[in-house]
Amino acid sequence: MTARTGPRPARSRAKEPKMLSKLLRPDIETLLASRELGAIKEVLSEWTPADIAELLADLPEHERAVIFRLLPRDLAADVFEYMGLDLQVSLLKGMGNEESAAILNEMSPDDRTALLEDLPGSAARQLIALLSPEERKTAVALLGYPEDSVGRLMTPDFVDLRPGWSMSEVLEHIRRFGKDMETLNVLYVVDDKGRLIDDIRIRDVLLAPPETRVSDLMDENFVALHVADDQESAVEAFKKYDRVALPVVDASGSLIGIVTVDDVFDVAEEEATEDIHKFAAVEALDEPYSSIPLFSMVRKRAFWLTILFVSQALTAIAMGFFEGQLSKAVILSIFIPLVISSGGNSGSQAATLVIRALAVGDVALSDWWFIMRREVVSGLMLGGALGAIGFLQVLALSRFIVELQAHVVLIGLTVAFSLVLIVSWGTLSGSMLPILLKRLGADPATSSAPLVATMVDVTGLVIYFSVAILLLTGTLL
Repeated sequence: MTARTGPRPARSRAKEPKMLSKLLRPDIETLLASRELGAIKEVLSEWTPADIAELLADLPEHERAVIFRLLPRDLAADVFEYMGLDLQVSLLKGMGNEESAAILNEMSPDDRTALLEDLPGSAARQLIALLSPEERKTAVALLGYPEDSVGRLMTPDFVDLRPGWSMSEVLEHIRRFGKDMETLNVLYVVDDKGRLIDDIRIRDVLLAPPETRVSDLMDENFVALHVADDQESAVEAFKKYDRVALPVVDASGSLIGIVTVDDVFDVAEEEATEDIHKFAAVEALDEPYSSIPLFSMVRKRAFWLTILFVSQALTAIAMGFFEGQLSKAVILSIFIPLVISSGGNSGSQAATLVIRALAVGDVALSDWWFIMRREVVSGLMLGGALGAIGFLQVLALSRFIVELQAHVVLIGLTVAFSLVLIVSWGTLSGSMLPILLKRLGADPATSSAPLVATMVDVTGLVIYFSVAILLLTGTLL
């Protein structure tokens, strides 16, 4: 993954596949038309929160509010968490302060943080003011952590244990306090000062005899996230250790929260989306494509398009430098698109492979020499193959273009050798540019395919005409 440098995209909360609501939506619409609200409430009680959220997203705003008010408070809060930001804001605007407060207080702290941090400051403050004193304290504490830190992802709802407790005491503790916890798959052992000393799985608790102590199950081998770590570190930790939840500790080692895998999936999706945008030479979008204002999207696309357009002026300069050779052998211009596009394509391929390898941890900066050797050999092999095909193309075209026939072999060799050099250079530069950018502390995804292609276009022209001068001087030139 690459470090985010721009604003945080709105977090997607679609956590389940779109199935049930699509099948049963006609029934709901029929009941709505006849205003059979009791029947609707009974039907929706059998739906999952994700399916209800999907249904509400597809309904007109006035009907959406009617159905949402039919839901019991607990279910309404769960449904609200699965909605996108725009839909959440729309519903909050249509509800009174009392209704909004009920929903916000019932929300999971991590999902509530995701909502509040996506809102303008004034709107977020208004919603925080609606919270109960305890929930307000939690919300302010979570929002106080740095943006894109693990602290913004975590929830303080977890079950902690003491080493001396028996399994009977543990189960009684879970029955008493576990109802509103984020997850019960993993339980966390803390000392008298609240410092994390181990984690144990609920499976081990359920299978252990009642008299077994928590300390008997401990191996003091656990993984924890630090509250100030970048969210990318959480993604990597979940990938490495294959967990559904990880504890979060502060500088003193005290357990202050947990991060669950569903929130990490959201971060991973945001990171992948941002990298894809950058690699297409687009600034990362702050909002989903369907809702971002047109002007904002044009502005983010125009920046890189302008840079690439200005960079292409170097191509014109290069062609102007070889104007004399072009005037003597206009036939050479036929093969310019063929030659330089091959270099740009090979460079884009190499850049894509290396950027992805860096993102998933397949290679590191220290592997630059291995990457360079591998790409030089790849470039020569690919260039040799394309060079042979290019030579055959020149021979084939000579049957239709009279100007080629007098020097067909020399022109064919010019194209062939140029392709070998240009493809090799494109592959080498495309693979090394992400390494260089990461070494300088920049995002490797910035070395987008269009940028690499533009850079190789310019150098490709120089290589092509240099080879032409070397092989054709005294004959065609």
